Amino acid sequence: VQLQASGGGPVQAGGSLGLSCVTSGGAIRLYALGWFRQSPGKEREFVAHISWGGDKTIYAQSVKGRFTISRDNAENAMYLQMNNLEPEDTAVYYCAASLPGSDRKWNRTYEYNYWGRGTLVTVSS
Repeated sequence: VQLQASGGGPVQAGGSLGLSCVTSGGAIRLYALGWFRQSPGKEREFVAHISWGGDKTIYAQSVKGRFTISRDNAENAMYLQMNNLEPEDTAVYYCAASLPGSDRKWNRTYEYNYWGRGTLVTVSS
């Protein structure tokens, strides 16, 4: 499956931005999905995860209450609504897909099999 993230751009602190991730080459309903981000000089870090059916979500503590992950299996798409953005949210955001598996915490990069090209979010103070 191929993934493509979009929707990044510049935004002022306190503002909002919505990211999209569109998949092709495979039905998105077969995959658990996640968002990660990477800032310059830092490791890629977990942002949010959503289960196959969309009934379970997990968030990094740093974004909990501000970001919302969702998915539309009919549209083969996943979304990340980001509100009350902070300069610390500046990063390249990546979407990822995971095949079924057990003993997953869903917040580690190696738990995801497919990755899309990222989209840059820049939050200015």
